[in-house]
Amino acid sequence: MQEPESSTNDATPVLLRKRRKGIYILPNLFTLAALFGGFYAIVMAMNERFDLAAIGVFFAMVLDSLDGRVARMTNTQSAFGEQMDSLSDMVSFGAAPALIAYEWGLKGLGRWGWIAAFVYCACAALRLARFNVNTAVVDKRYFQGLPSPAAAALVTGFIWIMTELDIKGPAVAWPMAVLAVYAGLTMVSNVPFYSFKDLHMKKSVPFVVVVLIALGIAVINIHPPTVLFATFVVYGISGYLVYFWRKFKGHPTSVISTSTDEPDERGLHR
Repeated sequence: MQEPESSTNDATPVLLRKRRKGIYILPNLFTLAALFGGFYAIVMAMNERFDLAAIGVFFAMVLDSLDGRVARMTNTQSAFGEQMDSLSDMVSFGAAPALIAYEWGLKGLGRWGWIAAFVYCACAALRLARFNVNTAVVDKRYFQGLPSPAAAALVTGFIWIMTELDIKGPAVAWPMAVLAVYAGLTMVSNVPFYSFKDLHMKKSVPFVVVVLIALGIAVINIHPPTVLFATFVVYGISGYLVYFWRKFKGHPTSVISTSTDEPDERGLHR
């Protein structure tokens, strides 16, 4: 007995639902936590708790150093994560330190105070924008200019120490303005700063390295504001030492490893 023909047409196209593109939760959680650190710092500065404001920025710095590593270790890098990280950095290491410095001491300098704060904030934005477009052409061993987290550590570290010592007023407002302008202009300079990106965490190290790390943690705990600020002062000067040493030796000072898409701009990287 012949079976009846099927009423459905086998040639009918099947509509497949396009899968929505999601985001990776783990690295973006670190980025959001870093963003919270910057937001927390601004709120604390508005409440004149400048010690907690500085701690918020350093907290954001630690988390910012982890989100990229977590993304690479879990193979969850994405364009969304890169943009999110950049926006978080602008808040935590650009706007937050500038506002904290202004509320802490620069406000008393009048127009010079907010100009110094704006120079820092604007340079942080320019530095982050340049970092995003120069990622493919910069030598990975070095940063082109002072990285924004280190610049934020210089500004907020100084405020943290002065707050701990209960020193404020015009006597420290002008040094704060100079430090903010120095950190801002160094961010947009072409001075090479060591990036530590060629250190691989997965490789084995001698036992003495672990001992030195433990000693470093112990030293920081002696007086965190002083030790951290001193560390970043040394780092903030190290780039200029490398620059002038290379120039003295006749070595190239640029960290641009390949030509850019705009040949007219090559001279800017020297």
